[in-house]
Amino acid sequence: MKKRNVLLPLLVILTGVTFVARLFFLQVISSDNDKITLNNSAIKRIYTYPERGFVYDRNEKLLIANEQTYDVKVIPNEVKPFDTLEFCSLLKIDKKHLIRQLSRARNYAPWLPSVLLSQLSKKDYAYLQEKIHKYKGFFIQTKSLRNYPYPHAANVLGYINEVNEYLAQKNPYYEQGELVGVQGIEKEYEDILRGTKGVSYKLRNRLNKITGAYKEGLYDTLPKPGNDLSLTIDIDLQAYGELLMSNKRGGIVAIEPSSGEILALVTAPNYDPNLMVGRKKSKNSVILFNDSINKPMFDRSLQAVYAPGSPFKLLQGLIGLQEKVINPRTRFYCHHGFKYGNKKNNFMGCHCGITDRAIDLRLGISKSCNSYFSNVYKLLLEKYDSSQESLTHWRSHLLSFGLGNYLGYDLPIGQKGNIPSSDYYDRIYPRKTWRYSTIISNAIGQGEILTTPIQLANITAAIANRGYYYTPHVLKKINGKPIENKKYTTKKQTTIDAKNFKPVIDGMHDVYQTGTAKHVKIKDIEICGKTGTTQVYIRKNGIKYELADHSIFVAFAPRENPKIALAIYVENGGFGSTIAAPIASLMISKYLKGHANSLEWWEDKIINTSLAAEYKKQLAIQTIENSKN
Repeated sequence: MKKRNVLLPLLVILTGVTFVARLFFLQVISSDNDKITLNNSAIKRIYTYPERGFVYDRNEKLLIANEQTYDVKVIPNEVKPFDTLEFCSLLKIDKKHLIRQLSRARNYAPWLPSVLLSQLSKKDYAYLQEKIHKYKGFFIQTKSLRNYPYPHAANVLGYINEVNEYLAQKNPYYEQGELVGVQGIEKEYEDILRGTKGVSYKLRNRLNKITGAYKEGLYDTLPKPGNDLSLTIDIDLQAYGELLMSNKRGGIVAIEPSSGEILALVTAPNYDPNLMVGRKKSKNSVILFNDSINKPMFDRSLQAVYAPGSPFKLLQGLIGLQEKVINPRTRFYCHHGFKYGNKKNNFMGCHCGITDRAIDLRLGISKSCNSYFSNVYKLLLEKYDSSQESLTHWRSHLLSFGLGNYLGYDLPIGQKGNIPSSDYYDRIYPRKTWRYSTIISNAIGQGEILTTPIQLANITAAIANRGYYYTPHVLKKINGKPIENKKYTTKKQTTIDAKNFKPVIDGMHDVYQTGTAKHVKIKDIEICGKTGTTQVYIRKNGIKYELADHSIFVAFAPRENPKIALAIYVENGGFGSTIAAPIASLMISKYLKGHANSLEWWEDKIINTSLAAEYKKQLAIQTIENSKN
């Protein structure tokens, strides 16, 4: 009886140990062995490619779709002698091209498939499919190419490219010849859009012939399609902005202040995204990338850095209020400009036209008075014990608006701009004797200050919100589900108290009522804005050439519960009121009302305004000066 009591637990324990050991063998040892086996040369991997995710705009209009295409691939180790002339005739290529591609494939990995010829037409595919069995080591593989229903927003959408040897070696997920996102959201959200490849494992005999599925397809997987994305972009607004920027250079950025969602991201000149698809892509990309004059592949809305000009005065006023060097009633006189320093010629001109009375903050904004904001800047840089300390405080306020750094938006390119620091000026002036008068150009948004159009739009959104902003972004939903990334849903507070925004917004509202944008105000929409004009020069061989001014405008609307904030920058467009301001009003009307409203005359004028002559003038200067070298 006692033996039975001992043996029974031992039998249970032994059975349990045997079961665990067997399970360990099956799940770990056997699995590891299978992984080794799957990498064996006797096992051939055959990939099935997933459909890449579709992309929609904020109103669910299709921006990127897929269409099937066919690649001829080769596995060099499996190639047998064949009739090269007949094969070249079938593929419509010459023998030199065939030899070159085969050589590249052998050098890359002779046991792996490489693309020999990409993107066959359906007609060529149908014909070649009947013949390909004659050519050992060659096969046809189906994959998806992108298709763009709208010829707009190429800078936002980006494009896809074939994986090159470098990326294939760097990232084990990819093989040479597969597709990968290169720019725009195609690159930024590659992992979400691409899906997961399916794979099947086939057994091969010593003659490299497939004899069947490995382990009856136990380890085979099906492809998983990519996720669909909905963007924040309004494609109708985007297309309209691109139309307004016809024959011009610059950028338009429109943001929804309450969310940071980018409504439009226009760069001009731009290009049709369909040019970067298909057999002609290589030829088109050479043309687009080598266009050093128009630079269509250079996204001016994100990458171009400009002096912000008079819109920067809004920040000067806000910082002055926050630092308590002024209040809304503080007044200064303007005598056609601002005298600074001890030298007679130290004078900054002003065209506000108000010389009969003192100017307060609200009037200074609406009339864009250089003298007013130079006085504010002087007080700011003299507030603390040294210019260095004063500038540091001034700079910290600007950084809180996202200036001087990348904003953190979800596109892979951009520029930081520049907000100069005390260290910067100490290096330029080693004696450290610089003061406000040394860097007075900063007062009106010139000097060493540089911003991008998206930074200007973000500043405007922060003002519209009375002191905070959300990180600008273009992704709205994944597979119909709103994004939950805290990076884009968390308020970013500026250093300016909410109460200080009212007098500045009052001044911006006056710009449309009595100021520099009164000619493009819209009935039933209260718009707040600010014009800007910056001087432009180029130097060639020591000679300074003055060019037409840049035209700038920032605005938001409506005044209460704003739905859109935007910045417009037109290179060499002249005064801010002549081109940039009408564009702002037209964009606002288009977004809020769906049409040009009462601005049809301005719409026709802006669309038909070409700055080509001005750009030719610049090119002529460069050509003449280059010929002297």
